[in-house]
Amino acid sequence: MIYLKKLSLFFIILGLQFAANAQVKLPALVGNNMVLQQNAKVNLWGWAAPNEKINITLGWQSTPVEITANVDGNWKTTVETPSGSEKSFEITIEASNKIILKNILIGEVWICSGQSNMYFPVGKEDGTWKTGVKNYEEEIQNANFPSIRLFTVLTKASQKPLDDVTGSWKQCSPQSIKTFSAVAYFFGRDLYQKLNVPIGLISSSWGGTKAEAWTAQSVLESNPDFLSILEDDAKNEKLYQEKLETYYVDLKKERIANNNDLSKTEVKKPKKEDNKTSYVLYNAMLHPLINYTMKGVIWYQGESNAETAFLYRSLFPAMIKNWRSDWNQGDFPFYFVQIAPHKGQNPDIREAQLIASKTVSNTGMAVTTDVGNETNIHPIDKQTVGHRLALIARAKTYGENKLEYSGPTYNHLKVKKDKIQLFFDDVDSGFKKPSEDLKEFEIAGDDQIFYSATAKIEGKTIVVSSSKVKKPIAVRFAWKAVPQPNLFNSENLPASPFRTDDWEVGVQKK
Repeated sequence: MIYLKKLSLFFIILGLQFAANAQVKLPALVGNNMVLQQNAKVNLWGWAAPNEKINITLGWQSTPVEITANVDGNWKTTVETPSGSEKSFEITIEASNKIILKNILIGEVWICSGQSNMYFPVGKEDGTWKTGVKNYEEEIQNANFPSIRLFTVLTKASQKPLDDVTGSWKQCSPQSIKTFSAVAYFFGRDLYQKLNVPIGLISSSWGGTKAEAWTAQSVLESNPDFLSILEDDAKNEKLYQEKLETYYVDLKKERIANNNDLSKTEVKKPKKEDNKTSYVLYNAMLHPLINYTMKGVIWYQGESNAETAFLYRSLFPAMIKNWRSDWNQGDFPFYFVQIAPHKGQNPDIREAQLIASKTVSNTGMAVTTDVGNETNIHPIDKQTVGHRLALIARAKTYGENKLEYSGPTYNHLKVKKDKIQLFFDDVDSGFKKPSEDLKEFEIAGDDQIFYSATAKIEGKTIVVSSSKVKKPIAVRFAWKAVPQPNLFNSENLPASPFRTDDWEVGVQKK
């Protein structure tokens, strides 16, 4: 009898534990304060008991949604959203338990990713490279935009694709904006003020990371050009393991010599930066996001790929294609920042980004040659960067047809005896008249030696010449690590650095 009672109690406890484990659960992205993409079919998803029935009530429609989890306990459904507005909604998700999501807005959602210049927060963090943006105290004080919602993905690396991230949606306020991505915030603030609909910003970025870390393993393995990247990863892992082996050997010797006195330990364990390896950030910080319906992506990265800029010409487009394939939303907008002047950078990475802007569909590039810093790779004027990204989105995504969103972009040239005439796109209203002579132009003949050149505006073209080059064939503009060009269109947007030749440069050999 006692045995039967204990057995019954065991099954009751087991049943209660199963019921607790079987409750419907949601990913971090599907939570209070979130913004759902307007006028779209958006995904809601999560986990439950195998074959469990789930009822979803949406605050903007009268008909509930009924679905059933699959045999593995996974569930996903697509629901239609109305036009964006300031009105908030609730979503109730009910199975063996009930979850009520509150303060949900409908508007525009953007993914904001990259390395440290995207991660760079609005506020200052003493003792770190996070120095705060220009006028950060004023910007923080004025950040009262409850209809702008912020989600920061906690930095994490993984060898395998994950299903969830760590983070939560927050309303934009002086408290929440301090640690949020500055470029993302200024981009979103500009959109909010122009579109008058809620804005959802998902910041998923990590300093010092390469594009291959944000690209799927299958994509890297499928392209022969990228196998060298994976080979280098394997070599680095092998080297780390060798250092780790040496560390434990030395530690053992030290412990024996010191009679296991831990206070006398001087051997240092080798440091491993998990975020430096290929595909690990895609797995941990991007893959969990792909169910979340969004409008587009803004991207600020490239510094860590500067030494392999020629490879970046193919890697960066492959990464964009990878993301678009995973989201299955067509060629969604992908707008990015061209690397700013800095002593540690090179013009080749800017060229790789320029090529992407011209060859990859539905992309746009914000030029930043006028807001860089020779000695600080994290320039503090993030307002200009965010604004220029927003200009691209407003013109290309939201249909402001008469809005100029790009600075002058080189198109083609004509040789006229001892001069070269350059033709540009995005100068419909002409060039801005500079206060001094145009700078950063160079010209060369067939000897491929470049000389500083005189450049003059003639209508919507630039004519370049040098007394040292009688038969010119090529021009370069702002082709150095830290250029200081002064070529703008009449809308005060800077021209992208460029070259008219395709002669081999140093980083192509790497």
